[in-house]
Amino acid sequence: MSVLYIAYCGICISVLKELNKIVEEPYMDEPFHAPQAQAYCRGEYAYWDPKITTPPGLYIMSVLLKRIFMFKCSLSMLRLTTTLTLLILPIVLTRLSCFYRRIRPPASILTPTTDAIVLSFFPIAWFFGFLYYTEVPSLVFVVATIVAASEDRHWLAGLLGLLSCTFRQTNVIWTLYAYATSQLMYLRYRRPGPGLQQLGKLHDPPADQARLVDLYDSVLSVPSVLLDILPAFVPYASVLGVFACFVIWNGGIVLGDKSNHIPVVHVPQLYYFFAFSTAFGWPVLISGVGGIPVLVRAIYVRTLGSKLRASITAAILAVMLYTVKHYTIHHPFLLSDNRHYTFYVWHRIYMFHWLAPYALVPAYLVCALAWFLRVGNEQSMLQTIILPVFTLAVLLPTPLLEPRYFMIPYLLMRIQIVQVPSWALVLEGLWYAVINIATMGVFLYLPREGVGRFMW
Repeated sequence: MSVLYIAYCGICISVLKELNKIVEEPYMDEPFHAPQAQAYCRGEYAYWDPKITTPPGLYIMSVLLKRIFMFKCSLSMLRLTTTLTLLILPIVLTRLSCFYRRIRPPASILTPTTDAIVLSFFPIAWFFGFLYYTEVPSLVFVVATIVAASEDRHWLAGLLGLLSCTFRQTNVIWTLYAYATSQLMYLRYRRPGPGLQQLGKLHDPPADQARLVDLYDSVLSVPSVLLDILPAFVPYASVLGVFACFVIWNGGIVLGDKSNHIPVVHVPQLYYFFAFSTAFGWPVLISGVGGIPVLVRAIYVRTLGSKLRASITAAILAVMLYTVKHYTIHHPFLLSDNRHYTFYVWHRIYMFHWLAPYALVPAYLVCALAWFLRVGNEQSMLQTIILPVFTLAVLLPTPLLEPRYFMIPYLLMRIQIVQVPSWALVLEGLWYAVINIATMGVFLYLPREGVGRFMW
């Protein structure tokens, strides 16, 4: 076991102990989750709180830990359920990182890589790893699904993907992403054996060299590889079938409290995601070859480098302005619950002036392009494009601006950047540490009377 991993585990356990000592009663969503889990622990499997919107995977996990390790179902032990998955997070992230680096994982699973440990301190995941929430278990199963798919263990990936859906329904999208990303890498690196005929090839150039016509050529090349990748899709199709049966049985995707979780068309969610990603991931974003000057110049060339590019940029901005005007959603929870940081972001930035949402549109475009260029320096065109596509599928129907929704796509995007200088990794870790110390300190030690504890 590496020293860094021991330190990581020690920090997590210490924070959990302090949180349990100070926050003795269930907080925020825990008053729904904890009693539901405790009912399951008593064997009352027919009981279901109609306010809970997600499947019972978290509660079943707690019951299994109770049966295997004789855990009690007190609030402190229920929180340990999620903290244990936070301790597993560096292990699964290590294997995913090695997949994108095209290197072998460490011989021991208890020696996660430095970058995986740093990413496990990602503030949203780290914070909710100490509360009885579904976020971190959901993340761990999603990453494990992608890892299994990348290792060509597709039936295991299908099973893990199905299990991930018992924590959050939208994980069915990430299960399909696991299949897509594994097959892109498979097609990219496969070679015909000795004496075999030439294999079909998917047109998938490096992203930083790709042009719009390359996307058209990629579509034309799909039939030549389709029969090669269809057999691997069978396990994922099975997950889709089970999920479809659930939706039909349930009468929709959301389990409970359907009135506050009606699917909508919320296009600006993708814009918020790229702004969020830049705010958290800027140390890695600026760490490419040449640093900030090269990145700024590349963005300028792509947006204003010629009359044609300037015209395309103007058209994109016009579309974005249109979607901001017609698809921005002021969710009641966002407007009323002042215990979340997003409440203050919304009121003090987006509602500061009626022009504020429109003034941010160019920044959204710059952030999105910066991430495309940074990831595209190391991945193929399709590999770079598919993540935003799947991210849009997850975020588009969600009416509420919620940082937790951005956690999985952010980490999946960030981990594709494999060439990170040591200074950037250190800076990233320090940035996460500052945010974690501030947000957890405020949550634990600075509650406001009449308001409560601030959290993401």
